[in-house]
Amino acid sequence: MSESPAPLADPHLVFDPVGTDGPRDIVILGSTGSIGTQAIDLVLRNPDRFRVTALSAAGGRVALLAEQARQLRVRTVAVAREDVVPALREALREEYGTGEPLPEIVAGPDAATQVAATDSAHCHTVLNGITGSIGLAPTLAALEAGHTLALANKESLIVGGPLVKALAKPGQIIPVDSEHAALFQALAAGTRADVRKLVVTASGGPFRGRTKADLANVTPADALAHPTWAMGPVITVNSATLVNKGLEVIEAHLLYDIPFDRIEVVVHPQSYVHSMVEFTDGSTIAQATPPDMRGPIAIGLGWPERVPDAAPAFDWSKASTWEFFPLDTEAFPSVGLARHVGELAGTAPAVFNAANEECVDAFLAGALPFNGIMETVTQVVAEHGTPRAGTSLTVADVLEAETWARARARELTATTTSSATTGNQTTAEARA
Repeated sequence: MSESPAPLADPHLVFDPVGTDGPRDIVILGSTGSIGTQAIDLVLRNPDRFRVTALSAAGGRVALLAEQARQLRVRTVAVAREDVVPALREALREEYGTGEPLPEIVAGPDAATQVAATDSAHCHTVLNGITGSIGLAPTLAALEAGHTLALANKESLIVGGPLVKALAKPGQIIPVDSEHAALFQALAAGTRADVRKLVVTASGGPFRGRTKADLANVTPADALAHPTWAMGPVITVNSATLVNKGLEVIEAHLLYDIPFDRIEVVVHPQSYVHSMVEFTDGSTIAQATPPDMRGPIAIGLGWPERVPDAAPAFDWSKASTWEFFPLDTEAFPSVGLARHVGELAGTAPAVFNAANEECVDAFLAGALPFNGIMETVTQVVAEHGTPRAGTSLTVADVLEAETWARARARELTATTTSSATTGNQTTAEARA
């Protein structure tokens, strides 16, 4: 087995930037989202282990953000939308009451990046729970500041892989995605040279077992009815197309430096086994828990220690059945396309991710059929051609590629919508 670079995430290495004996100081980015709210639940149940010093959010849930700030007694609250600052300040006054000082408010598009770079006296770990590639700048800021990065924002690694790898020190990144937290834990069972294959599990989403033809007329409501997880609309549609699994394959490659041909996807509807590692002696180590993100979050915040009762465990006194199926690559071509852009590297993953986000928005708005999501993304990736790659990649390169991909996807989506409208009018006229 040939030597390859040291992995970004390695359970055998512990990066301890502060080394404090008291509660671990945490900064939570995306605090009002799914990851953030579950992380706060974990912190409130473990005040002897964790202390939150700063929160950041987009600004759409001001009352919740103020409530979180008061519960945690944070030093700083960051919000991306400057227009909600007056409402946030008023909500904080209502939560804190008179005579009690309010936390500092940081506002603007770079607010999350600012708190990610909080000085080490007030931050040990940054949990990046932001959704989308806007999480890249905070990821880089946390790494540059020397904090442990609990990474739930897969997009920042996918679109900025070389940039992240250039900054991260051994053991500095702890993955929080359930699949990558599972791989992280399973990899602790052996040495890197013993690893034969990574096996990433997929629930199969709401359309498991359907053919490509079956998927032609599914609706946004159908796609949003995930059988296992409760997530935001973009992530839920990504689960329906299995784009999320393609992104996770790229992420696994970047985190663990395992070649793409040794990363496999298998469908596991129960979502009990979150991923597996196959070793060279034929043994496979699986990490399994009932579906609950608080377990992976606890790994991200507490590693190398485990947090007791972070999430529910199995009741082994009850019978259960666990199933595994091969991936239908014809109905779900997204994983194969993700492998392709991952191998291209450079700006190709950013183009793939940005085009997909635009197409998902179009699908949810009724402007693009379900199968049209991957058809459009495939065309945008093909038109992008050879990406700018290597160590010369910059944040500006990534942003430029994303901007082009979004614009091109919108153009193609508009063409698809126009063609569909014309076709419907022609059909109506013929029937008349």
